Amino acid sequence: MNGTLKTCRLILASTSPRRRELLAEAGMGFEVIAPPLEEPSEDTRNLGPAQQAESLAYFKARSVADLHPHCRVIGADTVVALGDKTLGKAKDKSEARWMLHSLSGTRHAVITGLALLGPHDERLLASEVTWIQMKPLSEQDVEAYVASGEWIGKAGAYAIQETAERFIELVDGSFTNVVGLPMELLERMFIELDYHPNAHKII
Repeated sequence: MNGTLKTCRLILASTSPRRRELLAEAGMGFEVIAPPLEEPSEDTRNLGPAQQAESLAYFKARSVADLHPHCRVIGADTVVALGDKTLGKAKDKSEARWMLHSLSGTRHAVITGLALLGPHDERLLASEVTWIQMKPLSEQDVEAYVASGEWIGKAGAYAIQETAERFIELVDGSFTNVVGLPMELLERMFIELDYHPNAHKII
């Protein structure tokens, strides 16, 4: 096992560049380890959006924590909720087009589930909701965005932190939540565990 991981205090169970950037900007010391298992889909279909996001976040965190039980592990999963529909990541261009047309002109919710696991059976699950008002999108808007490829790997097939920001009229709530890691919620979870990751920053 890598010597750094033996002494690490915090692991991000995600390869998302944006989540990694948010933690780094907060001055935290952490390691990045991709969850070793594929995300389950069948088991979460009957859950509500927040429950689904928390369940998948826990799955990611658990799959890494089982291999590194000495560390604290953050898992995160973001979904978009439109009424009773839960939109995850589009599988292909056709599904991306459908998602963008569905969200066009709507007020919808972006929900990120967080799981924080650690030694001594530490286990916290929570989720954050941010409401988004999207402008009506033209066919040209949708086609150009799909062609850009920015939708790949993004809940609801768009990324507000990239060029899709031009489609957004209003963000009601945490912006970092929409990016994929609600930092305010994460800080509250750290406080609940009396954990101070900045004290363990890796130089």
